[in-house]
Amino acid sequence: MQIIHTHEDMTAGLNGLMMLDARLIAVVEKAGPVPLRRTPPGFPSLADIIVSQMVSKASARAIWQRLEQVCGMVTPEAVLGLDEEASRRIGLSRAKFSTLQAAAHAVASGALDLYSVCEMEPHLAISSLTKIRGIGRWTAQVYLVFCAGHPDIFPVGDVALQNAVGHGLSLGMRPSLVELDVVSAAWSPWRSVAARLFWAYYARQIRRDSGV
Repeated sequence: MQIIHTHEDMTAGLNGLMMLDARLIAVVEKAGPVPLRRTPPGFPSLADIIVSQMVSKASARAIWQRLEQVCGMVTPEAVLGLDEEASRRIGLSRAKFSTLQAAAHAVASGALDLYSVCEMEPHLAISSLTKIRGIGRWTAQVYLVFCAGHPDIFPVGDVALQNAVGHGLSLGMRPSLVELDVVSAAWSPWRSVAARLFWAYYARQIRRDSGV
């Protein structure tokens, strides 16, 4: 398994994708630069992904900044020290606060090692992460893509990816999770690079066009 560490790894992946699927040549041209977007493994990165679920980038950034202001460093111990009133002031929904606390408890107790999961095969790592209450497959997959650098994961539950693939491949409509799983299977062993590519495509071609 070739971990995605560098921009050179990304270039190799993009070249591999264009050889696997000629439709992606146009997508690469329209997406522009594809960011590496690697973040260190550990609790702060997982917490940031949880905060980012189902909200805009601007909202997630504002919530994260308030969380840092209250906690200082976003550690499991700091999150476990928050009460519901503090979480509301920060802007966390009840569900996100519950998930953050469940993850913090798992890490603090040693039940979850966020460094070890990066060394596991993806299906085992996803199984370990999704044992934590509130952490679903999308959160686990995004953690493995950006924190572990796994090369072959495509988060089919991501709405931006669904829209980007539908638009970029001229499918006529947003593909379902099952359809996207079938489509993305053709991009193995570079599915994580394909995900980065379509996120970049979404940012440049769809979000820009919508004025978001």
